Order: sequence, then structure tokens, then C-alpha cells
Amino acid sequence: MTDGRRHIDTAERRARLGLRHRLAGTARAATPEEVAASLVALHGTDPATVHLAVGARLADPAKAVPETERALYEDGTLVRMHGMRHTVFVFPAELTAVVHASTGLAVAARERASLVKDMASAGAPDAAWLAEVEEATLAALVRRGQATAAELAVDEPRLREQFVYAAGKSYEGVHTVSTRLLRVLGVEGKVVRGRPLGSWTSSQFRWAPAPAHPGLDVAEAQAGLLGRWLRACGPATEADLKWWTGWRVTEVRRALSAIGAQEVALDEGTGYVAEGDTAPVRAPAEPWAALLPALDPTAMAWQQRDWYLDPALRPLLFDRSGNVGPTVWWNGRVVGGWAQRADGEIVWRIPEESVRREAAAEVAAEAGRLGGALGTARVTPRFRTPLERELTA
Repeated sequence: MTDGRRHIDTAERRARLGLRHRLAGTARAATPEEVAASLVALHGTDPATVHLAVGARLADPAKAVPETERALYEDGTLVRMHGMRHTVFVFPAELTAVVHASTGLAVAARERASLVKDMASAGAPDAAWLAEVEEATLAALVRRGQATAAELAVDEPRLREQFVYAAGKSYEGVHTVSTRLLRVLGVEGKVVRGRPLGSWTSSQFRWAPAPAHPGLDVAEAQAGLLGRWLRACGPATEADLKWWTGWRVTEVRRALSAIGAQEVALDEGTGYVAEGDTAPVRAPAEPWAALLPALDPTAMAWQQRDWYLDPALRPLLFDRSGNVGPTVWWNGRVVGGWAQRADGEIVWRIPEESVRREAAAEVAAEAGRLGGALGTARVTPRFRTPLERELTA
């Protein structure tokens, strides 16, 4: 105990991560819905990440692609939509209202104002015109069920209208109304990402009407989201919480107070866990390894990462924008990276020799699980990192 607060050391944090994030062998899940519920959100910027993140946590990784597609496109139990930090995630369907109210409303207002301003600056039609186009576009999408931007432009030709953005600037460009408007509608919670045009690895997608959800009080929604995240990822520092949510520090503190979060002592300073979540957590009985994809929600969950990531590995595993590449995990910490070569082979590297010897058998087994599940599919991360490039050269 420290000043009356329980101390949670690095070993216990890694144990919590392995169990709660469904990475330890005994903690693996049966369905994508269980995985998403355990993690709160799966990064959806790179479509392949969703399926690979699920596969790494399923008892049977071969089910990852068909079962995730079922959940996303048939049953609607998972939804791909804009969320924290203006980023696309996959959430359990029951969280759509919470995510929209807690993180989407403020961003949506800024995005719409920005679009109207940019169109006005370019001499394009005004907000009233845009509202007409929006109404017609949403009606067309309801009729079609799912559609690409090009298909919607057949029904509403004004979506093809173009305007010059940032005229005279070095970054001047031509924007199409469809691209900007559909993005705004996504942030506003009116449309969501639908089935891809190609395979599960494709970045081209259709749009679909967003599932109906009630309007929620912002503060209550923020408390609900933060409480759920702390159950999955606690303990976490205030900096972690502010970074993951994208909220102001005052909003984070208000939500922490609302849910009765408890302070704990971490090696980094003060951390927080959900109310009642201070009981010790033992490490899994068996050692475990995992091969997680680029942008995996575990690797990206915390801003302060030294407790599970050696700073010396950062230049190898992250790109210049802070996006993590494919990572190799051993008992709750990142120890290396992996990649898939053109012939389908899964290759990996662990720089630290002692760890490499200790973990080699389990990592090789995980590489075999992954390769078997991928079959003929080939995956290249959308954001490539130095080690991933080196391994595939």
C-alpha cells in the first residue's frame, strides 16, 4: 500500500492485460462479439486489423474472418463507425449511442462547420443546398441498404459537385462533396461503414444507414464509456485516459468522479481502476505468446507504454505518425515484430537473445496458428513500419 492506495506493479498490469484482453491461452474467446466486448473498441482504420485482432484472441482463429463478417454485415452485433480521436473503430452495437454522445457530437459540429466554411470560401453552394443534398443522400441510402459514394451519386448527382480547398496554399486541392459530406455524416452518427467492395482486407467500402440509437446526455455517456474502458484496461493514468478518449482533462476527471474510480499507485505515479477493481490479479498459469496486427487495440491502448514496451523497440515498431506495426508479445510485453511475406510465410524477429530462446516455441506456434488461419490471404499493413518492411524485403 502507498498512502492508503494499493500499489499495482508492472507484473500485475501485464497479467491483467493477458487475461482481460483475451491473449493468454486460457482466456481466449469464442466469438468476435466477446473479443469486442473485452476490448471495448477495435481499431478499424485498417480493415485487416479488425479481423486479425479478433483472430489473435479466438480459440479457433480460422473462424475470425467469417464470424467477424457475420457480426458486422449480417447480424449487426458489431458496428464500424467513427469514435475516439476522430478515428474509425469497431464497437459492440450496444455502444453506438454511448460512443456517439461521448466522443462524436463535438467533433461532428466542428466537421460540419469546417465543410460549410470551406465550400463558402470556394464559392460553392451554401449550407441550405448542402442540407438538401444530405436529405436526398440519406433517403437514397435507405432505399439501397448499402451503397458506395459513386452509387449514391447516381441517385443524387449533386454529390459530384467539386470545390477548391485552400486555394493558393501549398496544400491546395479539389474536394468532392460526396467525400466530405459522407465523412461528416459518419461522425454525426447518421451513416456507418458497410461491407467492403473486395475481400476483408480491402480499404474500399460501402456506406450503410447507422443503427437507430437514442440521444444520451454527454456526461453520462462519457462516464459509461470510461467505466467500461477501465474494466478492460485499468489501471491507467490520467494521461492515458485523456489520450485514448481524446477528451479534455476536465471531462476525464468528471467521468472518473462519476463512476467512483479508485486511485492506485503505479510505478509511473497515480493510476485509476474501476470501482471495486483493486483485488490482486495473478498471472496466467501458463506462459503465453501472441502475434498482434498493426494498430491492435492492446498495443495502442495506453499513451504511457514503457511497462509493456521497451523504448528501444519503438523505432522498429512504429511509423513516424505513431502508428504501431505488427507486434510479437511474450507474457504481457512487446518483445519483437512480425510480418507476412509475399509467399504467405509468417516471419518474426525478437531482438533480445534470451527472450528469443525462451519464447521461440510459443511464438512459432502462434505464427503457425496465424498462417493457417490466413490461408491464401495476404495482408500488408496500411501504415508500414521499419521492422515490417525489413522482414518482407
